[in-house]
Amino acid sequence: MGSEDFHRACDALVQAAVGDNPAFSDLLPQVMGMAQQVPPDDLSAALPRLADGLAKAQPSLAGWLAVMSGAWVENGAAPEAVGLPLVERATEVMTEALAFARAWSEATGDAPPDMEQSAPSQEIVNTIGPKLGDAAVSAMLSWFSLPQFAMGTTTILQNSAIVRGAISDRERRAHLAGELAEHHGHMVYVRDLLRVLEGERLLVLDRASRQGWTVTIAGIGDNFQLHMLLGGALLGRPGCMPGEPLAPEWVSWFTNQDPPGKVVVTSPWNLVDGHGAWIYNEGVPADIPAINGTRVVVLDAPSYARHFPAGRRFPMMDATLTIEGVHHPEDLAAWWPHIAPDRGQ
Repeated sequence: MGSEDFHRACDALVQAAVGDNPAFSDLLPQVMGMAQQVPPDDLSAALPRLADGLAKAQPSLAGWLAVMSGAWVENGAAPEAVGLPLVERATEVMTEALAFARAWSEATGDAPPDMEQSAPSQEIVNTIGPKLGDAAVSAMLSWFSLPQFAMGTTTILQNSAIVRGAISDRERRAHLAGELAEHHGHMVYVRDLLRVLEGERLLVLDRASRQGWTVTIAGIGDNFQLHMLLGGALLGRPGCMPGEPLAPEWVSWFTNQDPPGKVVVTSPWNLVDGHGAWIYNEGVPADIPAINGTRVVVLDAPSYARHFPAGRRFPMMDATLTIEGVHHPEDLAAWWPHIAPDRGQ
């Protein structure tokens, strides 16, 4: 099998998806198998075709193109050609799926059908038809394709900082995903990946020394990761904070490497925001509120020993935390009046 055969098959698959042709069900496994035999460059070259199909095909067929896109990216394809079209179509599908869930609840008083154990039917259309009218069929298909879109979207977002950084209106999209999480748990990951900050500057303040640092973060999936990458960047580093540096392997497990099994690490600080509220490790950096337009992290002595498992929440997403500037106490005199006192005081 050559590259030309693969690209012809991809064209046929997308045409079948856009035309809602029954041949799609035969072409899909054929193209999946062929994709295992071509190099990543061919996969990358074919992704714009899948992006076109994602935008135009009905949701249940587009969902399988989303899954295929993610699989190709895991096998080395460049995600940028399909990333934003996939996020855009996933947002449309989430919007329609949420409309489906609400219409079903209003019509029946019950939870909507299980999207992985049930299947589209005329009975379902008849149930939501009085609420959604001509949009009923598309809403139903969006509901049942949500797991496929969730799978493809989480893979693409983990693998491309460019795509994550280019998404507009992130909080609205993340809110949609969050509303659907009660119906499909994977949507929690979609929500939090949509909220990942790329190239965001934080002001980090050490209450004890009154020093501070401007850091830039990217690809950080939760505040466990933020916690440990701050420790790796600041502890025992010249011009930073006294103390024993974190072991390099600890830092790598929160940056771009997987730990060798179950490993427990220890937290060096309490993290609080500028208003004095704890920054919970289970949250994400986007939860940290801004003061004067800048998200602020305050380092306090730990009130108790915190231990948590090593590792990234999103193991395909590499993270960075870079010190951009060092601020001496005299540089920060105007900041401290805006920062809440230590909760222990």
